[in-house]
Formats: sequence, C-alpha cells, structure tokens
Amino acid sequence: MNLRRPATDAIYLDYNATAPVKPQVIEAIADALAMTGNPSSVHQFGRAAREAVEEARERVAAMIGATAAEIIFTAGGTEANNTALAGAGRRRLIVSEIEHPSILRAGETLSQNSSAGGERELRVLPVDGDGVVSLEALDQALGEGGEDALVSIMLANNETGVIQPVGEIATLAHARGALVHCDAVQAPGRIAFGVDSLGVDMLSLSAHKFGGPKGVGALFLRAGVDLKALVAGGGQERGWRAGTENVPGIVGFGTAAQLAAEDLQNAPHVAALRDSVEQRLRAIDPEVRIFSAGAARLPNTSCISMPGVQSETQVMGLDLSGVAVSAGSACSSGKVEPSHVLRALGAPDAETGCAIRISFGWASREADVEKLVSAWRAFYAGLSARYTGGVSQSPDGAGAGAVER
Repeated sequence: MNLRRPATDAIYLDYNATAPVKPQVIEAIADALAMTGNPSSVHQFGRAAREAVEEARERVAAMIGATAAEIIFTAGGTEANNTALAGAGRRRLIVSEIEHPSILRAGETLSQNSSAGGERELRVLPVDGDGVVSLEALDQALGEGGEDALVSIMLANNETGVIQPVGEIATLAHARGALVHCDAVQAPGRIAFGVDSLGVDMLSLSAHKFGGPKGVGALFLRAGVDLKALVAGGGQERGWRAGTENVPGIVGFGTAAQLAAEDLQNAPHVAALRDSVEQRLRAIDPEVRIFSAGAARLPNTSCISMPGVQSETQVMGLDLSGVAVSAGSACSSGKVEPSHVLRALGAPDAETGCAIRISFGWASREADVEKLVSAWRAFYAGLSARYTGGVSQSPDGAGAGAVER
C-alpha cells in the first residue's frame, strides 16, 4: 500500500486537530499489535491482553487524578461526549455556545428526538467577548433546582484555546443538584488539571490530541454516578461500553498519558513559540487580530485573522509553502466553514471568515516559527503586490499594515 506523505521539509502546526504520534507510543502499539489474545478470554493469551489494557487504564487514570475503576475506554472524544450527554439521563442539558460539535449536535439531536412531552431540553449559554462562559447565565439556567440537569462545559476551546472556569461552574451546578460533564480533550499535556480540582462528575479524553493514536478515548465516570450504556452487547468495560477492546489503541493511549507530564514541563517553551508568532505577525500587519488574547488560554493555541483574506485561501497558501495550519475546528469533513466559536465571541463575519488556527505541540521547534512567519510574510507581500501594485519591503513587516483589500 502506497501511503502519501507530506514533503520532508513541511512543518506541522495543527496539533489541536491531531498531534503527531510519539515514537514511544508507536513502539508500544507495535508491541501490542503482536499480541494475540482477546482481553475477555480466560486463557494466558487473553490474560496478557487484559493485563495490557488494565495497565493503560491505570496510566490514564493517573494522568487526571482518577482511579482506574472510573475510566471507560471509548472510540474517541466524540463517543465519550455523546455517552455522557445521552447516558446521564438528565432531562435538561445545559451547554455553552462554543462547545465542540460533538456536544452541540448531540444535544440538539437528543432534544429533537424527545417525545411530545419534552423529555430532553437543550439550553445554550452565551460567552463574553473573550469566549468565557457566563456564570450568571448558568445560574439563571439552573434556576432554583438542577436535579434534572446536566451541565457540560469544555475545559479548553479547540479553536481559541480559552480555558473555562470549570471548577466554579461545577461548584455552582452541584449546589443546585446538577451533574457536571467536561470535555477536556484539548487539555492533557498542555495545562495541569485533575478531576478532583475541577469537581466534575464526568470528563472526556482523546488520545490523539497529545501524541497517542487516533480512534481511542476515554470517559471518566466518578464512582457512584449513574450512566446508561450507549453501546449494547457483551460486558466489556464493566458493562458501560460493549465491544472487544482496541488493545493496541488503548496501550498507545496509556503510553501517551504517561508521557503527558513531560509535555507539561515543556509548556513554557511552547507558549514562547506561540507568543513569538503572535508578536511577529502583528508586526507584519498591525490589523491582525488575536482572538481571545485577553483570556487565559492554552499555551499552544493561537487563533489569528489576516484582514481581508479568506481562511481557506490562507490555509491553502501556507500549505503550498510547506506550513500546515487550519481554519477553525477540524471536525467538518475537510470543509472550511464559518466558525460558530468566533461568532459566539461577537466577531463580525468579515473577521471570522479570515481566521486561522495555529497550534503547537510536543515536536514544535523555533525553526517552525521562522518558517511560518517567513511564509506568512511572503504570502502577505504577494497580496500587497496584487492589490496595491507594490511589495512591502520591511524585513519583519513594519509599515506593511496599509495594504488595501
């Protein structure tokens, strides 16, 4: 089978879509692929596979401060999110308008499929201009009692990197009797967090966002919280998720979870790369907007607009220069669509349609910043020549902000 590979000098700056798989993870997966047994079999081959799965479960649990018994393996973050929303059995679903589509669309589907009696009700909370969820709006949505409610708020946004006050949200929601779920898919290896400090009842993870394989995730389910299984069949995952476990994927997930602590130590370096890019692109064009720059953000994420140039044009232009970035979420089947997240921030369509996301990670280097800035400057200069008949001559873009489009 011929696998198409990018040019060897191309750089990858789209970690929020998926991170490169770490070498140690690849090695662990290769070893697991050589295992024969089904984890549900009682013979020695099955017991060896079961042992590998349980060791990975311990590692994933340790990463978030949970116990192994509170970890349910899934096929990814989307399944974990859907399981939390549908399986909790709460009549009211309270989410924010910047959630991932696997939350928003799952909530819409659940509410639309309710009976005429209105078994499920979806309430979407607003955010402020930086993309932070309104606690006042949550308070109003919960009302006097929240025993029938599930609140689902992400820990960090996949497009802007904004970190939500999940601990405060959980305290408020629990005071009214509500359950709390958190989509923490973007957080491991980037910010320190734990399920106890967040105070959540459920939390979703996905291995491929921090150096693990695609197609495997987990749902943390706090002991004592009831959950209805979505996938029926055998008794795998203690009855919460039927189907033969993806042993190689789970082993890779566990290895990535164990390595996440190293990424946390590297977070200041990653943040410095992100900050350097933002400063230098603003120098090229002072009209560049850094979305949510005033809020606490993931150290690796920058959402930037190039005034007057459509997102898809920027992504394609940079890709031709060997730089991979994205426009908004990477979960729209390859389509570049207006960002519901940036619209929620109140950004006009003229800006949301010109935004790209740059996201760094464990393999990012200073040389990547140099290549990105150089490619962006050349792309910008080409537009300058096209629209004004001249080319910006500043080495780092000084004075180039007057390009007319």
